Amino acid sequence: MKKLLTLAAVAALSFSVCAEEEEPQEPENVNDEFAVPEEPPHKQVVAWPAFFAIHELPVTPDLVGFRITIPYSTKQENVTGFDIGLWGRAQYFEGFQLNILRNDVKDQLSGVQVGLYNTAAQADIVGVQAGLWNEAGTLHGAQAGIVNLAGQMEGFQIGLINRAEELYGIQIGVVNVIRDAEVPFCPIVNIGF
Repeated sequence: MKKLLTLAAVAALSFSVCAEEEEPQEPENVNDEFAVPEEPPHKQVVAWPAFFAIHELPVTPDLVGFRITIPYSTKQENVTGFDIGLWGRAQYFEGFQLNILRNDVKDQLSGVQVGLYNTAAQADIVGVQAGLWNEAGTLHGAQAGIVNLAGQMEGFQIGLINRAEELYGIQIGVVNVIRDAEVPFCPIVNIGF
């Protein structure tokens, strides 16, 4: 019970610090009718050594650092660093996601996803997915799992079932499908170029 209260206190502290916003500054000369006040920053970035995602927060700043997603993840748009727990999700992610149940990146991944179910819309820079089920819209990197699915891919897939719409690379598995290839199906090894 003490550990739960400690985690709740840390979460409350992180919420109070994250919720603070900078107040717009008044112009130096108040009587100057042409003075334009400075606008506050549009996004808020939090550089925490650790962020505990215990409850959904009304303010979801971008995160740089270490996020623990127990029992589930908060909705940070940008996460850079380590994401460890049960269920991790982000719009843009750079770093290492190790969540037992699911890793979900809605837009762009640059890094590694390890979990039972991994999804990423785009991994244009580099991406690695390792788990039971891996999905990617566009992937430059590797997928290793029981089922690997990709739209456009440059790299390799290793698993029981590998499927790609377009592949510039190698598939190794029992069922290998490259839909936009001269040989769309080939067991054991399939090569797309």
